[in-house]
Amino acid sequence: MSVSSEFQAANSTYVACFGDKGSLALPPAKKLAIVTCMDARIDPAAHLGIQEGDAHIIRSAGGVAKEAIRSIIISQQLLGTREIAVFHHTDCGMLTFTTPQLQDKLLAEHPQHADIIKSIDFLPFPDLEQSVKDDVKFLKDHPLVIKETKITGWIYDVHTGTVCILTALYQHKHSL
Repeated sequence: MSVSSEFQAANSTYVACFGDKGSLALPPAKKLAIVTCMDARIDPAAHLGIQEGDAHIIRSAGGVAKEAIRSIIISQQLLGTREIAVFHHTDCGMLTFTTPQLQDKLLAEHPQHADIIKSIDFLPFPDLEQSVKDDVKFLKDHPLVIKETKITGWIYDVHTGTVCILTALYQHKHSL
């Protein structure tokens, strides 16, 4: 039996407590976008006290800002977010490989897709703290991130549930 076969029953329970959530505004109430990893051990709403309607949660492998930039631009330009919090985490799978290693594995299994495989940068990183700093800098310097944006970088500890700020809060500055 697949996990998806349980969706409708779980949804019925959710719907029973749905309340007035259907009236939440499309733009996030806190004008916040959170960029974080897809790791199943991470629940940003729970560990940050974020409620439905408060923030955009943008998730991908490693929570890498370069991969999230499309969503960030939409979040800012069309939905009014003015703060970005980048969260990476301890024990992240993105610390365990390099792009060439994963490409070699995929090429061995799917040689017929060599061009596609060689075109993908999987965006791993060898240093957790540096990856957060790099992502904050990337966003700070990006010409399409709104000038007044507050950007912070954080690390979430998957073993304790603790978050700690890694970069000081500052405003994004660039000329358009």
